[in-house]
Amino acid sequence: MTEPQANAPTALQRAIPNALTTGRLIAAGAVIWMLGSLEPLSPSRLLWAAGLFIAAALTDALDGFLARRWNAVSKFGRVADPLADKILVLGAFVCLAGPAFARNGPDGAWQVSAVTPVIASIILARELLVTSLRGLIEGSGADFSASASGKAKMVLQSVCVPLVLIVLATQDTEPGSTARTVLTAAVWLTTAVTAISAWPYIARAATLNRTTP
Repeated sequence: MTEPQANAPTALQRAIPNALTTGRLIAAGAVIWMLGSLEPLSPSRLLWAAGLFIAAALTDALDGFLARRWNAVSKFGRVADPLADKILVLGAFVCLAGPAFARNGPDGAWQVSAVTPVIASIILARELLVTSLRGLIEGSGADFSASASGKAKMVLQSVCVPLVLIVLATQDTEPGSTARTVLTAAVWLTTAVTAISAWPYIARAATLNRTTP
């Protein structure tokens, strides 16, 4: 007996996931604008940026879930969805390592966000490496879907950024404070997991390279 064909998605079902992805792109741009401004970063602006980041991160799970459930995966979604993720997360970390969060003290300049340019560079390098490997491997016809470590990395990054913003808006983060210790631990944990999460992709790419003509 022939299996029944899945129902074709309606126009609305095709549009909703793409609309969520588009909304995340717009939200990512707004977060970068709010955090990248050299104007004084007020607590209210930091909290608004945190809320907008959380809302955008939630759409990352929702648009993919709906697209798969409704069989409405589109070419636009396959390209724009990971692009929106990268702009949102990488943009936020670059801003947190930028001059808007830099302060001068007796011992020199420091970042109130605990995100240094080195940390931002590590996170950026990991994303560029994995994206390049994915393009190379999928271009040859092999599967290179996200691993469990990659998904855990995304969740941790999505928690770390708003945590930093909320702590900065509500706590004293001077060196030696408890809030500063919490920020430093969260940022370095996220950085370590991000770097380590690249290894399964490197190993899969090396295996595919040996076994694929």
